[in-house]
Amino acid sequence: MAMLGEFKLSSKAEAQAPLSPETALQGLTDGDRRFAEGRMTSFDEDLEMLKAKTVANQQPFAAVLSCADSRVPVELIFDQSIGRLFVTRVAGNIASSPMIASLEYAVAVLGTKAIMVLGHTNCGAVKATIEGKAVPGQISTLFPYIRPAADQGGSDLEAAIKANAKIQARLLRQSSPVLAEQVKLNRLTIAAAYYDLASGKATLLD
Repeated sequence: MAMLGEFKLSSKAEAQAPLSPETALQGLTDGDRRFAEGRMTSFDEDLEMLKAKTVANQQPFAAVLSCADSRVPVELIFDQSIGRLFVTRVAGNIASSPMIASLEYAVAVLGTKAIMVLGHTNCGAVKATIEGKAVPGQISTLFPYIRPAADQGGSDLEAAIKANAKIQARLLRQSSPVLAEQVKLNRLTIAAAYYDLASGKATLLD
C-alpha cells in the first residue's frame, strides 16, 4: 500500500485513482443540477442491489462537509445514492478536529477525490455568531471557528456564510498534512460552495 503521511493509503483508495478530482467535483455539480431541475436519477437504482454492493465496503467518490441543518439533505441535493458520498455534518460546517479526521479517513482509506465544504442560506450558526448573544449549553463552542467569517462579512449574513465556507475549506487544505499532500499531488480537490434553500442550487465559490 502507498504511504500517505502517517497513513497507509489503502487498496480501496488506490482503486479509485482513475477518477480525477475534477471529475469527482463535476459529479457533485451535475447531481445538484438534476436535483434543482427536478429530474433526479438516484432513486431509479435498485435499492436492494445498492445495499448488497455496499454492505461490505464503500467507495465514495466525494465527501461533503455540510451544516447539520435539516434543510440540507446532502445525498438528495446532489442526487447521489447509497455509498456514493461520504458526508460529515456539524452546525456551521466547521473544520473541527473530528471533522478533519473523518475527512482524512475518506481520502486516505476510501479514496475520495473531492471534498466540498457546503454553506447554505440562513445558516443559524453563522447568524448566532454574528449576533454574539448568550446561548444555552455548548452552542457557543462553535463561535470561535466561525468568528473570522463573521468579522469578514460584518452584518451581511450571506457574505459571512460564503466567507465561512471558504475559510473552512482553506483550513482543510492547511491544517491537515494528509489532505494537503493529496492536493499537492493533484489527487484531491477541496472546494467551497453555497447552497440556496429556495432554488436548490449549490454554487461553487472562488
